[in-house]
Amino acid sequence: MMKVTRNDNRPIWQQLLDQAIHNITSGIWAPGELLIPSRELAHIVGVSRSTIQIVYEELLSRGYTVTSRRGGTRVSKWNQVTESTKEIVIDGPTPPSLPLLNSAVDQLHDWFRGKEQQEVDIDFSPHEPYLDGLFQKNWRQSLLHASAEMDLSSWAYGNPYGFTPLREQIQRYLSLERGVHIQTNQILLTSGAQHSIDLIAQSLLADGDTVSVEDPGFPAAWMAMKYRRMNVVPVPVDEYGLVVERIHPQSKLIFVTPSHQCAVGVVMSEPRRQQLLHKAAKEQFWIIEDDYDSEFRYRGEPLPTLFSQASHNTLYLMSFSKMIAPGIRISAIVGSVEAIAQLARVQELTYRHLPIMDQLTLTHFIKNGHFMRHMRRVRNVYRRRHEAMTKAIMASGLGERFTLSGVETGLHMLLEAEESYDEETVTKLALQQGIRVYPLGPYCLESKRKGWVLGFAQVDEASIEQGIYRLAELAL
Repeated sequence: MMKVTRNDNRPIWQQLLDQAIHNITSGIWAPGELLIPSRELAHIVGVSRSTIQIVYEELLSRGYTVTSRRGGTRVSKWNQVTESTKEIVIDGPTPPSLPLLNSAVDQLHDWFRGKEQQEVDIDFSPHEPYLDGLFQKNWRQSLLHASAEMDLSSWAYGNPYGFTPLREQIQRYLSLERGVHIQTNQILLTSGAQHSIDLIAQSLLADGDTVSVEDPGFPAAWMAMKYRRMNVVPVPVDEYGLVVERIHPQSKLIFVTPSHQCAVGVVMSEPRRQQLLHKAAKEQFWIIEDDYDSEFRYRGEPLPTLFSQASHNTLYLMSFSKMIAPGIRISAIVGSVEAIAQLARVQELTYRHLPIMDQLTLTHFIKNGHFMRHMRRVRNVYRRRHEAMTKAIMASGLGERFTLSGVETGLHMLLEAEESYDEETVTKLALQQGIRVYPLGPYCLESKRKGWVLGFAQVDEASIEQGIYRLAELAL
């Protein structure tokens, strides 16, 4: 019989419901058994009839009981369905084996070098930009303003292209700073380069299509393409950039970083650019132009984009990860009206849209001048650190033993060794000495090139000099 425990924190109806469910599931109340009328049970238990009625209504709504006009309330026959499975241990379905995913994630960790595993004194990370308290103060100010100014309509489902005022700000920036003149319906917002590449693969390619990528190159690009079951073919890179003659003849897409090659750091020469554009037009394949850090150039102005010369078959990727911070998770794909419309349809189906607060905050951050002030400030920081890095490499003797490249643009440079050099041993020794450097190996598909991709954005000048000299002691 059910009873009420007065010092139990649960409501009385909940206590009685739990007891009733236990009685049914354990077989104390057999299937088909008629329950005591609510008025009578209320008297027995010592509670109001309305309490018992709540319990009975809950039992009915959850399917533990059935009722009829004349037959009263009876225990349902639900447990007959589960009796045959009582002896089975319920662990749930086993996730399928995904070797492509596991392999890609392992390579991604290797590329990032697993920062969570070991703290170091000096980290020459090529992945992250410089951030400081002033940036955080201004971002917080934009966040508060955006939150205060937004209305209820902002919380509705958004445009799959992205927040229109933010796309307008990006349109203006690209026109003024990069010479890319477009309409807002040629811009699609995403949550990063990997999201952009994955979306392009879903929208413009089919399973098994051949995709050509730089080798060495951007690992996340070919990892994402491989996971989408593309046939990824490496194309070598020399001192002039991607070797266009080596592009696979069946390629449907080529991924390039022409303004500052992702690993080697070279700038694609103008003849190579024209050769690539001519080949793409003739053979009708897509070009993905990843322009991830070309805003930081130390000799002259940023170079023209491939997109500005061939907008019909080029998809231009820009990201705020290097310009501001990876944590913002906002990037953009720029392309033809038709291509962006196709991407937006897939975006609407699979992702719907980006979080609204992030878009509102970035819009305010750009519109109110914080972004351009931030860019001017960090350019000065990077210029000093770039100079400190190049001077230290030459003064330490590393510049005589290894080849330095990629110094014109961006937030990293390559210190290249001979192919026979044991880069991994020196990398591990440096880590033991509290210095994290990033070997070229994880950037390579088939290439045997060796060396280190050295970033300087997060390392101050004194630490750069100290770290480079300590690396030289190990490497020379």
